[in-house]
Amino acid sequence: MSLSPELDRFLLQMEYPATRDDLLREARRDGLRGEDLARLADLPDQSFSAAWRIRYRIARGSLADTLATREPIPA
Repeated sequence: MSLSPELDRFLLQMEYPATRDDLLREARRDGLRGEDLARLADLPDQSFSAAWRIRYRIARGSLADTLATREPIPA
């Protein structure tokens, strides 16, 4: 799943390193809402050194969610 343009712009403008709490605080200040805030809240409680690391974690989480909700293949 791709990032919204607003979240992508936010990540590009964010100053790093940043923790999940830093990201959430600044995202609220920047006016991000809904799904974008939820994606940031789902990140692990750690420090991130660059936007690409956050994109990777979000993509990895989206893939795991997709695979977990798929119907099992009948034997």
